Amino acid sequence: MGLLAGTKFDRPPHCDRCEKLESECTCPPPEPKRKPPEKQTLRIGVEKRKHGRVMTIVRDLDAAENDVPELLKKLKNACGAGGTIADGNIEVQGAHLDRVRAELQKIGYKVKG
Repeated sequence: MGLLAGTKFDRPPHCDRCEKLESECTCPPPEPKRKPPEKQTLRIGVEKRKHGRVMTIVRDLDAAENDVPELLKKLKNACGAGGTIADGNIEVQGAHLDRVRAELQKIGYKVKG
């Protein structure tokens, strides 16, 4: 008799929703819990990089509570510029402080900076 015999760990894992074996389960994965934009405050600023390049930076964005790639896409489209996600911050090429602020406020975020 094994150490885990007769316990819930002795049986193969089952899905909590459909009660089928996890290997046979066809349930969609649960949606991640997102914090609404109205309850978040973001900081934005403009930084000058080497060779005189200017970047607009959006900070204090929690990646677990937001869809960061989708937000980056919206900001890039609003500014007509390129951008990236670096160290959990959104970076948009150029000095687009007013456009980024307006777009974030339109979405519902509180903005400082």
